[in-house]
Amino acid sequence: MGVLTLGHFLTLGALLFALSVIGIFMNRKNLIVLLMAIELMLLAVNLNFVAFSHYLGDMAGQVFVFFILTVAAAESAIGLAILVVLFRNRSSIRVDELDTLKG
Repeated sequence: MGVLTLGHFLTLGALLFALSVIGIFMNRKNLIVLLMAIELMLLAVNLNFVAFSHYLGDMAGQVFVFFILTVAAAESAIGLAILVVLFRNRSSIRVDELDTLKG
């Protein structure tokens, strides 16, 4: 078993990022799956930040990860709250049925 290098972590991050992009483009109907794909994209970026931070010996990347996780948590909470309101008003969370915004 070999030693894990920076390339291994960057490859994993690229695969996770590509999987999330595919998830966004392939599934444009369900908002929950879209939110999960966006969260996976943020986690792939976090993996790259931590990998570069570790291999460069700099803590700045790990500090950025805390900020990104905070924004991701807020985005998830607000997104799920909006989904609950949409489901109560329209009884559906399908993206193609949400074509109008009325104030």
